[in-house]
Amino acid sequence: MAKVGRPARISREAIAEAAYEIGLSDLTLKAVADRLGVSIASLYHHVDGKDDLLRLAAEYGAARRQVPRDEGQHWAVWLLEWSIHNRDSFVAEPALLGQYLDGAITAEVIVDNTDAMLAPMVAQGFGVSEAQAAYQLVTSCALGSAVHAIRERRAVAAGHPAVEEFERILADRDPASLPHLRALLAEAAVTPLESFESRITTVLAGIAARRGDDWSAITQKVDRLLTAHG
Repeated sequence: MAKVGRPARISREAIAEAAYEIGLSDLTLKAVADRLGVSIASLYHHVDGKDDLLRLAAEYGAARRQVPRDEGQHWAVWLLEWSIHNRDSFVAEPALLGQYLDGAITAEVIVDNTDAMLAPMVAQGFGVSEAQAAYQLVTSCALGSAVHAIRERRAVAAGHPAVEEFERILADRDPASLPHLRALLAEAAVTPLESFESRITTVLAGIAARRGDDWSAITQKVDRLLTAHG
C-alpha cells in the first residue's frame, strides 16, 4: 500500500536541521512541520514522535558545534577551553542537558570528541587514563556550573531569584536560626560567591599540583584566557 502524505519532500536530515534551528526549548512537531511546509503526518514518515525529534535535533547540533582546536596550547588552557565549550553549550540550550542525560548525543560524536581531546594531553606527557580523568573532572565542574546558571536564570525569569527567596525565608524565621546561611548571605553581599571561572581555576591548579607542575604559572595562563573569554 502506498504511503499517504508527502514524505518525498523531506528527509531526516532536513527535519534535524529545521528542529535544530527552532531550538530544543521551543521544539514541537507542528513547529517543524510549519517550517518545512509539510503536514505533521508527513513528519511521521521519518520520525517516531516528539522524543525522536528532540534526539534528532540534539544529535544534529552536537555534530556541528565548533569544538576547541589544538593549536599547541598548554594542557591547562586546552582543558579550560573544553570546559568553557561544554558549559556554554548547555547554558545556551538548556534542553540539550536533558537530551545529553538521555543519551541523545550519539557515541560517534562522543568518541570523535574524546579522541581529539586526548591527543594533545598525551603529547604533553599525560597517560590516556590520566588525561581522561582530568577531562572528566573539568567537565563535571562545567556541567555543575551550567545547571546552576540555568536554574538561576529560570528563577530570575519567574521573579524568584535564589538569594531573594533565601532572604524571604530567613525574614520569617527566628533570627537565631540558620546562622551559617545568614553568614553566607552577608558575606556574599560584600564578596560575591565563587564564579565558574574561579572554581575551574582551582580544579586546574589541583591537577597541576598533583602532577608536580607549577600551578601558579598555570593559574596565570588560565586567568589570561578567562579574561579574554569574558
